[in-house]
Amino acid sequence: MRSHPRSQRRKTVLGAATAASLLLLAGCAPAAPPPGSGADADLGAYLGQELDWVKCDDTATSPKDAELFANPALQCASVEVPLDYDKPEGKKAHIALTRLPAEGDAEGSLLLNPGGPGGTGTSFVASTLPLWQASPVAERFDIVGFDPRGVGASTPALDCYTDKEYDAGDVPRFGAVYDITSAEEANKLAERCAAGSGGIANLANAGSTDVVRDMDVMRHVLGDDQLTYLGYSYGSELGAMYAAAHPDKVRAIVLDGAVSPNLTASEFRLSSFTGLQARFDDLAALCAKSPDCVLGPDPAVANDRLHEIVQPLVETPAPTTGGRDLSVWDVYLGISGGLYSEAKWPDVISALAALQAGDADQMLALRDAFYARTADGAYGHDFDTNIAVRCMDSPRMTPEQQTALARKIGNAAPMFDISVLTAGTYHSECEAWPAPPTRDEPWLSDVEGIPETLVVSVTGDPVTPHKGGITMAKVLGGSLLTVDGKQHGAYLLGGSKCVDDAVNTYLLDLKTPPTGTRCSL
Repeated sequence: MRSHPRSQRRKTVLGAATAASLLLLAGCAPAAPPPGSGADADLGAYLGQELDWVKCDDTATSPKDAELFANPALQCASVEVPLDYDKPEGKKAHIALTRLPAEGDAEGSLLLNPGGPGGTGTSFVASTLPLWQASPVAERFDIVGFDPRGVGASTPALDCYTDKEYDAGDVPRFGAVYDITSAEEANKLAERCAAGSGGIANLANAGSTDVVRDMDVMRHVLGDDQLTYLGYSYGSELGAMYAAAHPDKVRAIVLDGAVSPNLTASEFRLSSFTGLQARFDDLAALCAKSPDCVLGPDPAVANDRLHEIVQPLVETPAPTTGGRDLSVWDVYLGISGGLYSEAKWPDVISALAALQAGDADQMLALRDAFYARTADGAYGHDFDTNIAVRCMDSPRMTPEQQTALARKIGNAAPMFDISVLTAGTYHSECEAWPAPPTRDEPWLSDVEGIPETLVVSVTGDPVTPHKGGITMAKVLGGSLLTVDGKQHGAYLLGGSKCVDDAVNTYLLDLKTPPTGTRCSL
């Protein structure tokens, strides 16, 4: 097993909706496409490498992952890339890959990313293996998930805090914005991340532009003249950036739960919280149909009822049977994660009712699901890498801007509007980051010459609003598949044959659905 500062944890991803959750709440907007055409003569040694596909027995770093990766159908390998593309002869990074080989002679590879920043594509393939084995795409294409630099089994790892510190809440707590209230706290965060990640260089080369260049090396080493790609959530941003940077190297790109390319990082974060509030309003209406609804019979006052339930935890976290305490921050993370899929709403209602009755265990379980925390205490969602990528992708915000954003979010999402989450003066978590961001906003513009792409967008997506999917399709000049539902992400994981058939047809035969096509979950 690979040694790792955070309790030898590997990022376990249980599905597209959960895979993207941390990132979209954090509101990342990646940098603009890198200049130039990508692979060049200086990368010859990297482009000429041959992959050594082996069993995945040594890939897992937790008991949960060991079960997933033990399947003999899976193969694992590692791709070597420059840590710094301006210094290709210098230090190297290694990108972990997991592959389900095609049933027959492979026509190419489907490279996929489940979201983040911080989601792991290797665990995504392992955890969704039965779905892929039943998919016609896997008959003709190798299904290949990758861990972006800093994530999962890729090295160097990026770490700021240990799993035990996450358990104890001794980390920058995330509400409307991170609970960083001074320059000193911002400095401490940057220093911890640099120390835990092996130095400043590893943080400085963690941005989305570097990941996109890694993707081009992966495409070449996998033997594909053109990229076939599936990206969920933040993965949609990587796919769009790749298409803009390498339009001649695109075969097919599916962007599911697409992030709007015309919003700043702050605007996107605000839109995500607005979407979460809309889904909470729907949850409250569902709850009100029950005579004993914990949020009361009137959905219009559900926000106030929620505040009453969680207010005692502001000063005194609630104990759980496992010995850990549940804070108000944990409650909001648990609720937010449960809002990602309509199927999980009854779990949120049940956890709130139990919490009101003095039982915090159910809500802690929702909080742990948000983090993809395993029973052995390993955290699957990498909030440390999430911070590192966003700090390299987006312009720095002043304390005045960060505080104003918290207020706007509090107004747009009053379910969060209690003093502990929207009070005081806030500093950006990136304020003291040891390297400047890679690009200004917007992160995608002047897109030309891209082959037909497919954007999948759910009308009631809680964190990547449907409007953003419409915009992404327009900017790329691609096709839009509208999906009626209330969930984050749709393909394979939404249970919709209509969605799956449309995406499969595009991936296999490059035929997009007719204009105006709608599916439902």
